[in-house]
Amino acid sequence: MTFVVLAVAATAYVLLQSLVLPALPDFQRDLHASETSVSWILTAYLLSASIATPIIGRLGDMYGKERVLLIVLVILAAGTLLSAVATSMNVLIAGRVVQGVGGGMFPLAFGIIRDEFPRQKVAGGIGLMSSLIGIGGGAGVVLAGPIVQSMSYHWLFWFPLVAIVIGAVATHFFVPESPVKTPGQINWMAAVLMSAGLVAVLVAVSETTLWGWGSVKTLGLIAIGLVILAGWVVTEARSREPLVDMRMMRIKGVWTTNAAAFLFGLGMYSAFIIIPQYVQEPTSTGYGFGASVVESGLFLLPSTVAMLLIGQFSGTLDRIIGSRPVLILGAASTVGSFAVLTFARSHEWEIYAASALMGVGIGLAFAALANLIVQNVPQEQTGVATGMNTVMRSLGGALGGQVAATFIANSVTNGSPTDHGFTLAFGVCLAGLVASLLVSFLVPRRGIVGEVDPHRPPVPGDLVGQEV
Repeated sequence: MTFVVLAVAATAYVLLQSLVLPALPDFQRDLHASETSVSWILTAYLLSASIATPIIGRLGDMYGKERVLLIVLVILAAGTLLSAVATSMNVLIAGRVVQGVGGGMFPLAFGIIRDEFPRQKVAGGIGLMSSLIGIGGGAGVVLAGPIVQSMSYHWLFWFPLVAIVIGAVATHFFVPESPVKTPGQINWMAAVLMSAGLVAVLVAVSETTLWGWGSVKTLGLIAIGLVILAGWVVTEARSREPLVDMRMMRIKGVWTTNAAAFLFGLGMYSAFIIIPQYVQEPTSTGYGFGASVVESGLFLLPSTVAMLLIGQFSGTLDRIIGSRPVLILGAASTVGSFAVLTFARSHEWEIYAASALMGVGIGLAFAALANLIVQNVPQEQTGVATGMNTVMRSLGGALGGQVAATFIANSVTNGSPTDHGFTLAFGVCLAGLVASLLVSFLVPRRGIVGEVDPHRPPVPGDLVGQEV
C-alpha cells in the first residue's frame, strides 16, 4: 500500500513535466505568447525543481519524510490548480514554479522505501520508483496529443490534479511516519547560494537559443553561477550543519554516480522532445514521416512499455549482479538506441526499435543510479543524497536539450530543420551517453563498503545492498 501511494503521487508529478511538451504550440496560440515566453513553461518548472529537491530531501531527513511528503503534495496540488485555471502566461508560469516544488517527492519516496521496506525489497522498490520517472516522461508525451485535441490545455493539469489529491489523502492515512530522523537546522545561507548558482546557470543555458552560446550574456551568467556555486561548496565545507554534506559528496560511490547521472541526463532527456519533432516533419523534407501530434507520441510508446517491464525486474537484477553492472547495461542500451537514431533512422521501424532500446536503458539506469546512492550513504542522509542525484540528472538534461535544440535551430532552411541538424542533435545525445557509459565503469564494485566517515559510529542502513 505504501508503494502504491508513492507511485500514484510520483507518476502525477512526472506527468506534469512531460504533458506540456507537445502542447507548447497550443499554449503559445491560446495565451497569445511569444516563443521565448512559452519556453518558460518548462524553464520555470525545471528551475524550481532543481532548487527545491535537495532542500526538501534534507527537510525530510530532519523532520520526517511522510510529514514533509504530505506538505509537498499539498503545495503541488495548489500549483497544479493554479495552472489548470490559468488564462494568462504569467499565471501559468507562476503555477509551474509552485509545481516544481514537487521535485522533492522522489528523494522523500526513496527515503521512505529505505526506512520501511524489508531489506530484500529495498532495491526493487527504489528501482521501480526510479523507473516511474522515465515511464511518466514517455507516457506524458503519448497522452498529451489526445488530451489537447479532444479537450483543451487546461485538462493537462486537471487530470494530474485528481491523482495528486488522491495521493495526498492516501499519504496521510496509509504511509507510516519515518523512524529515521536527523535533528538539525537548515543552513539557509548555503540554500541561498545553491539556489542562486543553479538559477544563474540554468537561465543562461535555457536562453541560449535566443542569446547564443558564445554571447557575453550566456558566458557571463554561467561564470557568475559557477562562482556562486563555488562559494556554496566552501560554505558547506565549513558548516557544522551543512545542507549537503561535502564529505558525503566526496565518497567515490557518490561522485561517480552523480557524474554518470549528469551525463546520462545530458543524453537521454532530449529524446522526449527531438523524436516527436523529427517524426512530425513533413515527408517533403526527405526525412520526416509527417506524423500528427498523436501519432508522434506513439513512437515513444515502446519506450514507456519497456521501462514499465524492466522496472519490475530491477530489484532482482540488483540482487543477482549488483547495481553497477545494471547501470552499465542501462547506459549501453541507451548508447545503442541513440546510435540507431544518429545513423539509421530512415524507416519508422528503426525509430520504434530505438525507442524500445531507450526504454530498456532508462529503466535499468534510473533504478541503478538511485540504488547506488542509497548503498553509499548513511541512512540519515538518504533524502538529500538522492535529491542531489536527481538534480544532477536534471541539469544534464537541461544542458543536453539546449545544445541539441541549438543544432536543430541553426540548421533551419525554408522553414524546416535539415536532416543533418537532427543528426548533430542525436549525436550530441549519443556523445553524452557514451561518456556516461565510460564513467559507469568508475563506480565502485559491490563488495566495497561505502566510504563514509570512518570515525562516525555505524548506523542502520550503512551496508544496505552491499556485501562485506
